[in-house]
Amino acid sequence: MSDLMNKKENSHNTPMRYGYRHDFNDLVNSFFGGLLDFPREMNRDLVNSTRQLSPKVEVEENENDVVVSAELPGIPENNIDLEVSSDGYLTISGEKKQEKKENKKGSYFSEFSYGSFTRTVPLPWDLKFEDANAEYKDGILKVVFPKSQNEQGKKKKISINHK
Repeated sequence: MSDLMNKKENSHNTPMRYGYRHDFNDLVNSFFGGLLDFPREMNRDLVNSTRQLSPKVEVEENENDVVVSAELPGIPENNIDLEVSSDGYLTISGEKKQEKKENKKGSYFSEFSYGSFTRTVPLPWDLKFEDANAEYKDGILKVVFPKSQNEQGKKKKISINHK
């Protein structure tokens, strides 16, 4: 194996990197001598497109509620599912479907992300799950969970001791 590592540089004329930060392209090249060389940009774009489907989430707490907001641009409301478990996890799932387009005049490319996603958010509060409500507007999903009476009264001021 060390002969392979020392013999050939990858097709991008940079030394192969092994150990902590080697990538798939280098691994494939080490076995097939560059015959199956995939452009690095394609590998990165594939990884980035799957990450882009996982919605970014914001969790806010106020005196009476916990609000979970999620960015879901381009996903129709009827393609979004919400589920909350009795042990306090909110699961947001959905799908962004690709529209079929045919272009007879030439080739084209798309940087849009399509596919299914699931995101689970822990809710470490005593909440009234049965009274939760959700709204979806301009690609932002907001789910509001009212706090229980016990949870609302849990705040306590902590004094700082000076030494």
